[in-house]
Amino acid sequence: MTTKLTQLKQDFTEGLSQISRFWGFPKGMGAIFAVLYLSPTPLSLDEIVQATGLTKGAISTEVRTLARMGLVHRSSKLADRKDYYEAEDDFYKSIRSILKERQNSEFDSAIRSVSETLEKLEAGTVTGDEAELDFVYKRVLALQEFFNAIDGLTKAVIKLESLGMTNVTKILSVLK
Repeated sequence: MTTKLTQLKQDFTEGLSQISRFWGFPKGMGAIFAVLYLSPTPLSLDEIVQATGLTKGAISTEVRTLARMGLVHRSSKLADRKDYYEAEDDFYKSIRSILKERQNSEFDSAIRSVSETLEKLEAGTVTGDEAELDFVYKRVLALQEFFNAIDGLTKAVIKLESLGMTNVTKILSVLK
């Protein structure tokens, strides 16, 4: 059975929409990135609307977020007032951008909240049923340890940038 290229692109776009949602981003953001990634030329907002079925307002908002994250780049054409967009094709750079995005204030605030909760539990200033306190403490501690691990991984991946992609590729090939 053969598949038409348009269907393949649609399936790919749906797949990236799901991945986007998995990572905590809107589905539309994944769809926009997919459409731009599979386009051999930069696309205007109107062309992205046509390809995704999303509203122009939603696309405008998501494209700005993708651009801020370094996943999409804006360009222009001579004698054309429209902005055009293309996807970043360096996956390592894209992952670094996503990981750097995790350093935004909302994420830091959430991590701080977990840390503050853990401090209160460890200080013994929270009263309640001992079994429930123990359960809550273990859960919050596990979440804090997870956040610490993710934070360490994020810092390590960002540090790899200084090694250059060629050296990173060599290191990863040794680990296989």
